[in-house]
Amino acid sequence: MTASHARTVGRPAATDHAAIEHAAFRLFEAQGFDETTMDQIASAVGVGKRTLFRYFPSKNDIAWGQFDASLEHFRRQFESVPEGTSLAEAVHGCVVAFNTFDDSALDQHRLRMRLILRTPALQAHSAIKYAAWREVIAGYVARRLCLEVDDHLPRLIGHVSLAVSVATYEQWLDDPSSCLPTLLDEQLDGLRAYLGHGPAA
Repeated sequence: MTASHARTVGRPAATDHAAIEHAAFRLFEAQGFDETTMDQIASAVGVGKRTLFRYFPSKNDIAWGQFDASLEHFRRQFESVPEGTSLAEAVHGCVVAFNTFDDSALDQHRLRMRLILRTPALQAHSAIKYAAWREVIAGYVARRLCLEVDDHLPRLIGHVSLAVSVATYEQWLDDPSSCLPTLLDEQLDGLRAYLGHGPAA
């Protein structure tokens, strides 16, 4: 998108989600999530609040970034699992892949996860996002085992995968020198052991 005329005052308008996120996260870090308003974020990126709402429906959604797009990629990862891959290997590999980021994105991701996991005002919104993430895993497990997505085992594997991931993120935030994919790989070994003793798939 290009402007029809040159801007003469202020900073250039943000035209992508990432620019808005970076500006918002700087404000969240400086003055706190609860104290930051959408008006302040819009001002920081040089756009009107109406424009800001076209990118993110709420301040809570800024914390989660483009999570819905990430979920679509997560689904495609499961869809592309090679035939013959065990259920344990499939869940393990896709969860680790979902949480693997380029080094250049790690600082921003650390800020995001610190905000999501440690901001009380975000917990209700986060519960909705977590449920959608678990649903991707449960759907895949259900297809593999010819079950319904809300049957016990698919739901359980979704919940356990989330619990392992959240616990791993807490450890990663406490130890900035640690490697997130390595930590998650190690923690998921326990889940793989459980799945390996589950129904054949």
